[in-house]
Amino acid sequence: MRKNIPIIILSLLFSIVLWVSITLSNEYYTTYNFPLKLVDFPKGYSSGVEIPKDVSVKLKGQGWKLFALNLGSRSNYKVSVGKGRGKKVLNLSTFLGENQWLSSDVEVISIQPKFVSIKVERTRTKKLKVIPQLKLAFKPGYGLATEIKISPDTIVVTGPRSTMRKLNSILTNEIVLNGLDKATQKEISFMDIQGVTYPIDKTTITLDVQKIVEKNIENLSVDVLNVPKNREVVLLPNKITVSIRGGIDVLGKLTKDQFKASVNYRDIIRDTLGSIQPKIILPENTTLLFTQPERVQYVIKKY
Repeated sequence: MRKNIPIIILSLLFSIVLWVSITLSNEYYTTYNFPLKLVDFPKGYSSGVEIPKDVSVKLKGQGWKLFALNLGSRSNYKVSVGKGRGKKVLNLSTFLGENQWLSSDVEVISIQPKFVSIKVERTRTKKLKVIPQLKLAFKPGYGLATEIKISPDTIVVTGPRSTMRKLNSILTNEIVLNGLDKATQKEISFMDIQGVTYPIDKTTITLDVQKIVEKNIENLSVDVLNVPKNREVVLLPNKITVSIRGGIDVLGKLTKDQFKASVNYRDIIRDTLGSIQPKIILPENTTLLFTQPERVQYVIKKY
């Protein structure tokens, strides 16, 4: 019995191949959606009018030929804009000759939509800032240690004048990143805008993800600014502790002289409480949690 198993398997496979061959030799009707693409604009012209992303084509043909349309990437249904400018109505069925990959092996029964209305207008070039669309989720205890870096952060784009007048920035497609716990770099493509062309396809974002920790800077001197020559201000206390939060690598490189604490004499003379809150200047990419003490008292001496 075991000796017959290979023969049985081969017989089954042959039967399946034969059945598929006979079945796909018959004629069928089916409908496919193909990306719609406008081509052959006059030089220096484009259209910002929104058009359907896909064209729905009903086809008749042998099963093999219809099945072949599913293999590989889906071809664009190209529509030539041709000469002239202004408003145009394009009959999609008249462009079958420019899409011979579709009409040579199968019969086209219908195309939807039948017509596309566009407005052909001059183009304009503009330098715009790139805005990434990100949804970020970090592992507990982690976060961004520095600002997100984008390269390039501006690009020069070209598009219809009516569209370019409204564009102040270029958005990327949205990207979702979860469970971040280390430095990450990703390429992101730009959002499609009808009629707008980009010099490059993607921009690169760099995320400096680090463990977020806290650190105390102790005995930080508080300076008094803008004191008149005939005055002296004594602070009680004149040194404070500053608590900050940031990335572990960022905080590890900090020194006390990168922090500044000060009060202004003008604020002191306007004070009615007898104490004043120091102004803290922090290094980049750090966040102030609190100061200890929060306020300092003062004594003004005259000469």
